[in-house]
Amino acid sequence: MSNYVPFILLVLSLIIVLKNVALAGAESKVHIVYLGEKQHHDPEFVTESHHQMLSSLLGSKKDAHDSMVYSYRHGFSGFAAKLTKSQAKLIADLPEVVHVIPDGFYELATTRTWDYLGLSAANPKNLLTDTNMGDQVIIGVIDTGVWPESESFNDNGVGPIPRKWKGGCESGENFRPTNCNRKLIGAKYFIKGFLAQNKGFNSTKSPDYISARDFDGHGTHVASLAGGSFVPNVSYKGLAGGTLRGGAPRARIAMYKACWYMEELEGLTCLNSDIIKAIDEAMHDGVDVLSISLVGQVPLLPETDMLNEFATGLFHAVAKGIVVVCAGGNDGPEAQTVVNTAPWILTVAATTLDRSFPTPITLGNNKVILGQATYTGPELGLTSLVYPADAGNSSGVCESLNLNSNHTMAGKVVLCFTTSRTNTAIPNAASFVKTAGGLGLIISRNPVYTLKPCDDDFPCVAIDYELGTDILAYIRSTRSPVVKIQPSRTLSGQPVGTKVVNFSSRGPNSMSPAILKPDIAAPGVRILAATSPNSTLSAGGFAILSGTSMATPAIAGVIALLKALHPDWSPAAFRSAIVTTGSLSSSNYNNNRSIYPTQEIVVFTLC
Repeated sequence: MSNYVPFILLVLSLIIVLKNVALAGAESKVHIVYLGEKQHHDPEFVTESHHQMLSSLLGSKKDAHDSMVYSYRHGFSGFAAKLTKSQAKLIADLPEVVHVIPDGFYELATTRTWDYLGLSAANPKNLLTDTNMGDQVIIGVIDTGVWPESESFNDNGVGPIPRKWKGGCESGENFRPTNCNRKLIGAKYFIKGFLAQNKGFNSTKSPDYISARDFDGHGTHVASLAGGSFVPNVSYKGLAGGTLRGGAPRARIAMYKACWYMEELEGLTCLNSDIIKAIDEAMHDGVDVLSISLVGQVPLLPETDMLNEFATGLFHAVAKGIVVVCAGGNDGPEAQTVVNTAPWILTVAATTLDRSFPTPITLGNNKVILGQATYTGPELGLTSLVYPADAGNSSGVCESLNLNSNHTMAGKVVLCFTTSRTNTAIPNAASFVKTAGGLGLIISRNPVYTLKPCDDDFPCVAIDYELGTDILAYIRSTRSPVVKIQPSRTLSGQPVGTKVVNFSSRGPNSMSPAILKPDIAAPGVRILAATSPNSTLSAGGFAILSGTSMATPAIAGVIALLKALHPDWSPAAFRSAIVTTGSLSSSNYNNNRSIYPTQEIVVFTLC
């Protein structure tokens, strides 16, 4: 018996050691533990309860501290922690835990916009002037960060910071609290979830700033659209000029950076755990409106599904009185592609503006064709025009231009055709032509209402298939076809028509068809706003971008104005006001302005 006891102890010790080895060998990933409504008003007490729960699972306070990524403790109770599958299962079985889910990803989805929406600063009687331009309203933006030196965030004429504000500006790489002012009153960053998911990330080699400073430029763009200050004489290479401002130019901006550039992925990553922490902090800080130009991945989850942590976090924000505005996505025109479909979210689609950039193309037979471009370089005089298929080297497809020999395109303007709907078709084809010594590009494509400028102001002009066929017929009718390309111009107002842009995601709502989504549409095509000088599209700190990302802050800015006028309204009331006062088309827009001069808001709903 005396020998048996030590043997049992030895076996138990081996079991414990093997168990610990197995746990150590298992891969730990970030999981989000949701506990529902917080049970205590003291945030420190809530966080301590989270550490205690992890300690009981992991065996020590140190292990719990090392595992913890975030404590969600303001709007609701929960935490993000690095757990193995077995540990996540154990904690999910606890009676006080609502559910546990693995971390997930989200993606990133002007001078003319506000005149277009009937909110011109020159008009003495409209929502803008009636609300002192949104003064004292705080717009929270969850995105890629902010470039605080941009003139769009100057605080000229802006009053003191609202007393209700509890937030602040965090120090970080190339960012100090002194970068904030009475306009940009908040700037925080959330990277712990990203770092836990990407253990090989090298912050010293990354071009992104480990701070609230914006590397990509997307966050600066949307923030300036929502509440940017007045900036006179802004243009993009001479196009779309005028005074730039956001929807509520005296509202305050609070940036919550939750998206990070990773060179290995050649793009941005937004982790759910970081986004939810940003939502939690925004609720604590006192924002009135949340503008989120982020979209999730398919398959979508029902808004009532506990696994939809993003919608759950925003539900708590709305329950606290914060109006949440989200992008509807850029996967149109196919049906059932709209995202962010929870009924408590105001989901935004994108329309074109009543503005275009006509670019004259004059053929050798004196026929003038108007294409679309953002070309502001010198006029390209009569130059040889070629369709590469005539040389027998390709089918004339833009994506195959790199297969042509240099002499086919050298010193010439090239015509090509593409069926691609992506923004990469034009710059990629232009790069092929430029490398081959070509002088310009005419690209025939399905009209998609989006323009992406070519690098170094290389002349590349987009036309539709009908006009492309006309140019091809001219090339084949003469031995020496030539063409002249003039710089682009800006054309605003009639006769430029407006419509829901083809890339804007469509309904019906694939989760709950009875809940109509998107709720509203706003300008989201070729929108001029501030950006980071690091952006490849930046010209003097400003850029023209397209997407439901741009339409979302337009609605957030309008809501900020309404919030200043009706501070006691609920989020549902704001949604109702927006949706029920929208026009069905651009023709109705003009009629509404004359027939209903007291109408508070004119935006564009989907027909």
